[in-house]
Amino acid sequence: MKFQTSRILIPCCVLVLTGCVGCNSTPSQDQRQRDEKTREEAAKATERIKPELKEAGKELGEAARQAADDAKAAAQGVKDGWNRDHPHPLDLNSASESDLTTLPGISKTDARKIIRGRPYRSKDELVTKGILSSEDYEKIRDYITTE
Repeated sequence: MKFQTSRILIPCCVLVLTGCVGCNSTPSQDQRQRDEKTREEAAKATERIKPELKEAGKELGEAARQAADDAKAAAQGVKDGWNRDHPHPLDLNSASESDLTTLPGISKTDARKIIRGRPYRSKDELVTKGILSSEDYEKIRDYITTE
């Protein structure tokens, strides 16, 4: 028996084409063997690039998170700049949620915590009651009161 073999390189796959001279194999068997070999090589190629695709996905996700954080910081900067010359201090015991969210660094969640912690005898109770951190309190202390 004589075997003829030729190799053709295709990106991501190596196809091995073998023809048997003098055997009784049918063309459909040869085709099935070639198809199986092609599937096997494609599966191997996919396995090889899978880690790179996963890493690219992680990098894309991180870039998206960073862009979202940057946008949030820019929006907070605009809000802080707008509120710098706050016309009058807000009363912690009567200010609405939307009024409280105009304060530098105060989110809706923070505003709801402030409202749930009422009444306040002094504004520093925001820290002593654990409503805000010292850092967050320092940002707003000049804009609030407890009348």
